[in-house]
Amino acid sequence: MFSLEVRDHVMIAHSLAGDAFGPAQQLHGATYVIDLAFMRPALDENDIVVDIGLASEALKRVLAPINYRNLDELDDFSNRRSTTEVLAKWVYDRMAEEIAAGRLGAAAKGIARLRVTLNESHVARAAFEADLPQA
Repeated sequence: MFSLEVRDHVMIAHSLAGDAFGPAQQLHGATYVIDLAFMRPALDENDIVVDIGLASEALKRVLAPINYRNLDELDDFSNRRSTTEVLAKWVYDRMAEEIAAGRLGAAAKGIARLRVTLNESHVARAAFEADLPQA
C-alpha cells in the first residue's frame, strides 16, 4: 500500500465532562498537529497517491471550522466530548466528504484508506484509520 501524508495544526479550546478527565474538565486550550495519511494499493498514471497541494488545501479547509474555536460551542460536539479520538474521527469524516466531492482531483478516486493522527503533545497522540466508503 502506498501512502502520502500532509500535516497541519489547529488551536482549540474545550472542556471534557466527567471525572475521568480530572483538570481537563475545566475549559482549556490545546494545539493539535494533525497528520493525514492517504493510502492506495497502486499509484495513479502520474505515479502519485494524490496531489500534495490539493491534499494540503483540503486539510486546511476541513480544519478551518474548528481552528481558534471553543469546541464546546459547536453543534458537532454538543452531544459528545471533543476528545482527541473523537476529533480524529471528525476530521476523517470531513476528509472523506472532500474526496467524494472530487475536491482532491482525479488521483483521489484511487484512495482506499485514510489515517488521521492528532498529536496532542510530543508524548501523546490518538488516531482514527478506516477504509473509505466505495462509491
